[in-house]
Amino acid sequence: MVQGTTSDAGKSTLVAGLCRVLYRSGVAVAPFKPQNMALNAAVTEDGGEIGRAQAVQAMACGLPPHTDMNPVLLKPNSDTGCQVIIQGKVVGNQEASTYHNYKKTAMQAVLQSFRRLQQQYACIVVEGAGSPAEINLRANDIANMGFAEAVDCPVIFVADIDKGGVFAHLVGTLALLSESEQARVVGFVINKFRGDIALLQPGLDWLEDRTGKPVIGVLPYMHDLHLEAEDAVANNRAKKTDVQLTVVVPVLPHIANHTDFDALRLHPQVDLQFVRLSEPVPAADLIILPGSKNVRGDLAALRQHGWEPLIARHLRYGGKVLGICGGFQMLGQQLHDPLAIEGEAGSSAGLGWLAMETTLEPHKQLKQVSGKLAFAEAAVQGYEIHMGISQGPALRHSVHLIDGVAEGALSEDGQVAGSYIHGLFDHPQACAAWLQWAGLPEQVAYDYTQLREQSLDKLADSVLQHFNWSALAPYFPKDFMPA
Repeated sequence: MVQGTTSDAGKSTLVAGLCRVLYRSGVAVAPFKPQNMALNAAVTEDGGEIGRAQAVQAMACGLPPHTDMNPVLLKPNSDTGCQVIIQGKVVGNQEASTYHNYKKTAMQAVLQSFRRLQQQYACIVVEGAGSPAEINLRANDIANMGFAEAVDCPVIFVADIDKGGVFAHLVGTLALLSESEQARVVGFVINKFRGDIALLQPGLDWLEDRTGKPVIGVLPYMHDLHLEAEDAVANNRAKKTDVQLTVVVPVLPHIANHTDFDALRLHPQVDLQFVRLSEPVPAADLIILPGSKNVRGDLAALRQHGWEPLIARHLRYGGKVLGICGGFQMLGQQLHDPLAIEGEAGSSAGLGWLAMETTLEPHKQLKQVSGKLAFAEAAVQGYEIHMGISQGPALRHSVHLIDGVAEGALSEDGQVAGSYIHGLFDHPQACAAWLQWAGLPEQVAYDYTQLREQSLDKLADSVLQHFNWSALAPYFPKDFMPA
């Protein structure tokens, strides 16, 4: 099990790297995260929903994602509450205090899923959540040491040296654990190191002497690593020399599945900019309204910060607007939430650029989809995760044909489009067609899926090179040789 001294320490990345090393070595390996809190999700082959990071880790293992890989997913929809998903299915919304008491029930699902994976795979690489030293969350813990103790699992700590304070993070986290928890920590990994390792060595020697635990690896900062984030919105813009299209995505308070835009963020001809609602909005060719876990609330936030007239002006000057999932719902005339599924019960006026209305319903639509674009000869693949049903004349002019059924909508003037499908830009043909619609006719060859596979292999190569594998030998299958 990989646990982190902080959030964003590198747990997801390290698990993906270990999974790919094991997979390349011929080991039957699977990823596992007992509890994940994230708004980036993926749809599994068994029709459920898990964290996006576990789906990427499954790819590292050469496996289709499965709900047992992340049996508890929490999707925040307010500052104090979230939608609770157990083994891929929604069980309801809960406030933090209610969920704290529910964790004993959730733990049963965690252990059930873990045991099933144990029966199928020779090795399981487990990812913790946040930090195991969050004292207020230790009671009934199912995400970190509570799980490790329950299944008797060895633990590696990973810390991010780029943030500073790495030795304090590691020693302090260890000190705040119980004796039995400290005993199961088998070593440390330092992530994102830059510079001369010789200058770090005195610190490593001190750390090992102070704790009695080995430093298993020091992983270098990898500038060209491209893997989907578990939750944090990427704030780095790639340096490009041939930008021909500017795309702006507003960072909504409850933005969901922003990994939809990774393919655009890395496209050599596209300048993809995530813009906070309060920030100045640059001139753009395309504005994309992203998914949301609280559509009416995020639409109100857009309006509060003046985005509605800004988008109208953008359209008057010939720009394009695309809405994905919750963003698609915002483009309609009305949004109805009679059962208070995402917040207070009620209705809100939409932006009104598509003639349709959306009603939120208790049953969540979860499915992997494939088909073709309706306005271009291009294949499309992706997935749907939504609780809204949209109806209206706008849907007669669709953007996709999924198994022969119309999906999404395109305005009569061709400037505004919307779809429930996530992953629109992951497939090379679909990405090229959407960018052509947005105003980029001459495009270089670009395959985001291939880039992701290359990144997984680069990550595995780094883990392979910088790990002390002999220190981990007791925890891997007999005669294991990393490759």
